[in-house]
Amino acid sequence: MPGESFESALERLLTERRHDRRRFVGRAGSAALGASALGAFLSACGGAEGQGGGDSETAAREAAGDHPKEQFDEVVFSNWPLYIDKKVLKEFRAEQGARVKYIEDINDNQEFFGKVRQPLERGDGIGRDLVALTDWMAGRWIRLNYVEPLDKKNIPNERNLRDNLRNVSFDRGRRFSLPWQSGMTAIGYDSKQTGGEVTSIEQFFDPKYKGKVTMLSDAREAASMVMLMQGVRPDEAKIDDVLKAIEFVDEQNRKGQIRKFTGNDYTGDLTRGNIAMAQAYSGDVIQLTADNPNLRFSIPEQGAILWSDNMMIPQKPRTAYGAEVFMNYVYDPQVAARIAAYVNYVTPVKGTQDILAERDPKLAEDPLIFPSSQDVSRLSGYPNLSVEEEQQMNEAFEQVVGA
Repeated sequence: MPGESFESALERLLTERRHDRRRFVGRAGSAALGASALGAFLSACGGAEGQGGGDSETAAREAAGDHPKEQFDEVVFSNWPLYIDKKVLKEFRAEQGARVKYIEDINDNQEFFGKVRQPLERGDGIGRDLVALTDWMAGRWIRLNYVEPLDKKNIPNERNLRDNLRNVSFDRGRRFSLPWQSGMTAIGYDSKQTGGEVTSIEQFFDPKYKGKVTMLSDAREAASMVMLMQGVRPDEAKIDDVLKAIEFVDEQNRKGQIRKFTGNDYTGDLTRGNIAMAQAYSGDVIQLTADNPNLRFSIPEQGAILWSDNMMIPQKPRTAYGAEVFMNYVYDPQVAARIAAYVNYVTPVKGTQDILAERDPKLAEDPLIFPSSQDVSRLSGYPNLSVEEEQQMNEAFEQVVGA
């Protein structure tokens, strides 16, 4: 709509796409949308696993956390690679007298869940005070009661959370989570190898790039990109649409078109020029241009996918209070702006765009950080599947990846 603000377009998109989102599933792994934009897709997310407990369990989980002030010397935070300015960690230590043990060990939501699932199922801690998980996986942990409710008294800066992010389908009222950053999944490419712009998903499957493209190892991501090419909005897709898309991926893989399926580790091949194109995350590609100025990120004419990563406190942390102090710290707009400027993913914190406009006007106007209304109209959430349908999807894709 001519003259329509980005925020307005995003809210309209939310309203149009919000129907019957009881079982949303999300990306394989990483993170960014627009600073004034962030809410659109978050309402579209959740998981497809876990059914929740009885009335007493529900009541207990809905209660606010109670984490009294205490001394702490360390907060252990598992996050994705390339996702924070390490100076922020040093500044936190100088201010609070406690270090953040920052572990970049989330390469894929399912892979990370596999690492920690056994202690979670036993009711044990996992040696982390904070984790940052994508919407659908965050929803799974919440439903399975693997996370602590937040004590908002320790997070006064939570008031800076954008209004349109305060309620999401997988965590009503944000009792268990706060968004870390958000983003788009589409195509990252080496313009030197492609000889020009990549504007359509069909180019990704052009035989001249045989063995020179990579796709993400999550069924949701791979199938969603193909569905967009096939004229189907992923957030409106039926299971037959999903399986048809996976069948196409299988055909391309058997032809040798796809070099490999990856988590966040596609970045190395893309940077070194080992591949021409990758199914990629917007913020990653912006960062990687420092090492390879030929890299570009394309939102194809058919569209792209939206997602968010969310901070949560796993069960039995060493210091829930310390985790909340850190969450409060990164929700200071000045700190959030520093993180956004470094990672080029977009913060959910109010006021950051104005701060970035003063520090780096070019960055504040970057359409990959602040998408236009036209771009927003081409963005979609992930497929809305039942538990049984998600199992069908995963089983079909596992056969592809293992082929």
